[in-house]
Amino acid sequence: MVIPRPAPMRRAGRTASARIAPALAALALAGCTATPAEFAASLSPQDPKWQTPQCLQMRAAAPNFEAGKRPPMGWGTGVLLGPYGLAIAAASKEHQAKQRKLFARDMHLACSSRPLPRELVVEAELPPPPGQVVR
Repeated sequence: MVIPRPAPMRRAGRTASARIAPALAALALAGCTATPAEFAASLSPQDPKWQTPQCLQMRAAAPNFEAGKRPPMGWGTGVLLGPYGLAIAAASKEHQAKQRKLFARDMHLACSSRPLPRELVVEAELPPPPGQVVR
């Protein structure tokens, strides 16, 4: 007599690829951001704004931008923390990339009279309209 096996049960919820996609997106974003010192070196010294006090202050702060800050959580640590560890590591790296981008944006505005490059445009985070639920 053959006893039929029960069909395997599927777990409700997101698939593994749906959980990993935000982490990969943050990784891609973090890899695209140059350090502030590299960005300062890429600006033209021929620009009229190059010798302004604001630009001098920004260029002096660029090499020390990350000094004294905690490094973002690594991927290895994220794996050790369990199912949410990779998301936390990705958020940490995304935050660091966002801070670098804001510093580079401020440096460009202080040191260059050229238009702001597309990659340094920061989208304003507007509050949701009244009555809308934030998810």
